Amino acid sequence: PPQVQPFLPQWLAQPKLVQKSIKDNLVPIRDVPGIHPRLLKKLQMNGIESFFPVQAEVIPAVLRSASNGYLMGQGGYRPKDICVSAPTGSGKTLSFVIPIVQVLLDRVVCQVRALVVLPTKELAQQVSKVFNIYTDGTGLKVVLITGQKAFAKEQEMLVQKKVTGYCSLADIIVATPGRLTDHINQTPGFSLTQLRFLIIDEADRMIDDMHQNCLNQIVKAAFQVENDSGSNVLFQRMKPGPITAASSCYPQIPLQKLLFSATLTQDPEKLQQLDLFQPRLFTSVYSEKKTLGDGAETEQDTNKKYTLPEGLSQCYVPCDLNSKPLLLLHFMLKMKFTRVLCFTNSREASHRLFLLVQAFGGVTVAEFSSRLTPNERQRTMKEFEQGKIQLLISTDATARGIDIKRVNYVINYDAPQFIRTYIHRVGRTARAGEVGVAFSLVLRIQERRFLRMLNDAGIQDVKKQPVKGNSLKPLVQRYEEALCKLEKTVK
Repeated sequence: PPQVQPFLPQWLAQPKLVQKSIKDNLVPIRDVPGIHPRLLKKLQMNGIESFFPVQAEVIPAVLRSASNGYLMGQGGYRPKDICVSAPTGSGKTLSFVIPIVQVLLDRVVCQVRALVVLPTKELAQQVSKVFNIYTDGTGLKVVLITGQKAFAKEQEMLVQKKVTGYCSLADIIVATPGRLTDHINQTPGFSLTQLRFLIIDEADRMIDDMHQNCLNQIVKAAFQVENDSGSNVLFQRMKPGPITAASSCYPQIPLQKLLFSATLTQDPEKLQQLDLFQPRLFTSVYSEKKTLGDGAETEQDTNKKYTLPEGLSQCYVPCDLNSKPLLLLHFMLKMKFTRVLCFTNSREASHRLFLLVQAFGGVTVAEFSSRLTPNERQRTMKEFEQGKIQLLISTDATARGIDIKRVNYVINYDAPQFIRTYIHRVGRTARAGEVGVAFSLVLRIQERRFLRMLNDAGIQDVKKQPVKGNSLKPLVQRYEEALCKLEKTVK
C-alpha cells in the first residue's frame, strides 16, 4: 500500500539546510557576523579558529533574535523558537553557549535567564563545563544541578535570602529534569519568571521519556505571577496573545525555546506538545538531489531521515548467541582493535560481559554503567581517552550524547532495537570530522529486521562481514576456562 505522508507543517517541510560535511565547510570564526570580540578571543584561546556548519548558522540566528537586548525580540516582535537537527559530534553545544553568553554579557541584575535541560548527568556536566569556559571573567554565574550534591547544597547555590527577599545566584542553569522539577516545587525564592532562553538538548529523548511533565512545569513557572513582594509587576509576562493597548505598554521578556537533537522527531503531534512559537528548523538531515548526465534530476534517498558522520564505515557480523563473546575477543586480540566502545542492551549484560573479558585476560577492559559513581565514570573515561583502556563496555543510558574523544570502533554487542539507538551509538565514533568504524553483531534471527530497520532509515552502506568459525577456534579452550572461573565467582 502507498505510504501515507503525514502532513508536515511548513517549518518542518521547508527547513534551513545546513551543510553535512564538516571538514569542507568550516567557517573562520571572524566570518560569522555579530560575535563579541571578547568571545572571539576566548574561542581562540580554546584553540577554536573555525565554526562547524551548524554553529555558523545557528549562532547568528540566536544573536539576531536578541538583537535589541534580551528584553525584546527583533523589532519588538517575539523571537521565533529554533530547532536544530544535526548529527552527533557536529558541534551543537557551542551553537547555544556562545550566543547565550553574549546576549547576557550586559545584564545588570543576576536572574535565571537561561536554562539548559539535558537527559543525563554526564551531558549536563559536559555542557556546564563549556559554559564555564566562556563565562569565565564575565561575572555571569553558571550553576549545575543534577542531584550530585545534596539538595540543600544546590539550594544554596541557586538562591540567597536577604532582608529584602530572595535573590538569584544563577544567570545560567544547566540541569537534569528530575532535580530541576524538585527545585521548581521545593526551593523558596527559586524563580524562572525572568527566563529568556529555554534550551532542550537531546530533545527527542526529553519528549519521549516522560520529561514532558518537566517541560510543562518549567513553562508554567516561567509565566507565574510573582506575588511575594509585589515586585516587578511591570515586567509581568503574559502568555503570548493578541497585542492590546494594555499589554503593549509593558515590555515583556520573551521566552524563547531552542531545541537540539541528533534525531529530532518529525512527528508533528509530539512537537505540538512543545508548544513552539513560529519555529525555524535548521537541519543537516536531508537527502541530496543527484544530477544525471543529461541535466535531469533524480530524487534519490528521499527516505534519508538521519545523517551519520561522514568518516564512518559500518558493517555487521551475522552470528549466533554463543559466538558473540568469542567475536569480541577475536576483534580485540587477533584483529588488535584499540579504543573500542562496546554497547549492550542492559546493565546486567554489560556487567557480565565485563567480568567475562576480564576473566579471559589480555584486554584492558572497563565498564561504564550506572553502577559506577560519577567520579569513577569520569576517571574511566579519562583512561579510555588516554588509551590506557582498550575496551569500554557500556549501556545506552550512560553513553547517550556523551563526547568521548578518539573512539576508533563502536561495537554493537547487542544489536540495537531502534534506529535512534543505532544512530546515537555509532555516532560516538567519527566525531568532528574524524574516521571510525561501527560493527554490529547480529543474530541470524535478527538479521532481516536489523537490515530492514536500517533500510527504512535510508542507511544502505552497511557491509556484511562474516567471520569464519575457524578463526574463533583458537579462543575456545581459554574461553571455556574463563567461563568456569566466572561461574565460580558469581556463585
